[in-house]
Amino acid sequence: MTLASAFALFVFIVIAFAVASSGAIFKPDEWYRDLEKPSWTPPNWAFPLVWSVLYVMIAVSGWIVWGAAGLTAAFIPYGLQYLFNGLWSYIFFRRRRPDIAFFDLVALWLSIAATIAAFAPISATAAWLLVPYLCWVTIAGCLNRSVWRRNPNSFVAS
Repeated sequence: MTLASAFALFVFIVIAFAVASSGAIFKPDEWYRDLEKPSWTPPNWAFPLVWSVLYVMIAVSGWIVWGAAGLTAAFIPYGLQYLFNGLWSYIFFRRRRPDIAFFDLVALWLSIAATIAAFAPISATAAWLLVPYLCWVTIAGCLNRSVWRRNPNSFVAS
């Protein structure tokens, strides 16, 4: 690995964890703790652990594609998935809108799928690194929808 390549990997990791900071800024509070959640809700400690691993995988995936193809159109859905990812915590925890957050997760899921499709012709490894992310967001979407449906009066529609 060259110095330039190592620096690029560092930049991809910094970007990933900058997006991740949304989850640290807008985190569960008393409102969330009081919501009715399904029995299959993962324990609270699982979320930061799983997300940390996923963010590293997202960064490495982007770095692989950048190394193979440079800044390509494949980074459009990659950037969009970061946008929707970063918005979710704000919408769900700060705005307390599980309804809108669910639709953000749908957009996130679609942008991850589009990123996988865009990365696959460049690097199968980069595409496969995003599959666990897509799976986790699928679970998050099911959980978000369940919370939304179980707590119809927990937010004020605007």
